[in-house]
Amino acid sequence: MPSLPSDNHVHTEWSWDAPGVASMARSCEQAIADGIPAVAFTDHLDFTAWTAGDLIGETRLDPRRYERMRPLDVPGYLAAVRQCRERYPGLRILTGVEIGEAHLFGASAAAVVAGSGFDRVLGSLHAVPFGGRLTAADRLYRHMPAAEVMRRYFAELIRLVEGSDLFEVLAHPDFPRRMWPRDAPRYDEGALEAEYRAVLGALARTGRVLEVNTKTPLASVRLLRWWRDAGGTAVSFGSDAHEPWRVGDKFKLAVDVVEAAGFRPGRGRFDFWRL
Repeated sequence: MPSLPSDNHVHTEWSWDAPGVASMARSCEQAIADGIPAVAFTDHLDFTAWTAGDLIGETRLDPRRYERMRPLDVPGYLAAVRQCRERYPGLRILTGVEIGEAHLFGASAAAVVAGSGFDRVLGSLHAVPFGGRLTAADRLYRHMPAAEVMRRYFAELIRLVEGSDLFEVLAHPDFPRRMWPRDAPRYDEGALEAEYRAVLGALARTGRVLEVNTKTPLASVRLLRWWRDAGGTAVSFGSDAHEPWRVGDKFKLAVDVVEAAGFRPGRGRFDFWRL
């Protein structure tokens, strides 16, 4: 039985969407209790305004996806990480961010990432252009069939992968699946195989890493084999925890799925899992 992998996608009170119970310190304690060897605190790096060089400025899209969205206080976040490293020396604590829509906010994100020294940088897509604004992907279910929402999402995800080199790991690659409408036909990865394969191929060509996100309905062995077919060689485990108790959630099951697809622990204890 292999040891559990690092949790490379954890949010804390420094994320704009964090609930009241969010706590970097308690997330560290949960990781230690669960035998997670390392955590990467990848709080949200999102932008509600654009600067020169951001593609969104050329598209004239309204950039505010969510009303509560606010910029990340990077100095405050990094100070909190330093405190936790001193308090929990037996836990490997990595710095990081989850950049939202990095292809549209490239200059803004690059200015933050360039001088940060972050250990983990995730790229994610939560919103797509619709109706003259960046629209939260789940809100599209009000306007079109569920399968069409996913196809739009995957098409924009390819633009993210091909339009930004700021991130190393692609987070939750089928994000809208979390909010799949109850009145829609059952979600079927196979019905969207071509779209999945197009995304995975684009990501593999860049040599980057696919996240196995345990908050999203867990990726199937079949999907991870599509990743292998596309040329993908590495996966990252991420709980996407916003509450401390979810750090490392479902990791034992995720390990079983990843192993069944042929991936194994990498070169070191804190490495990604690889072929």
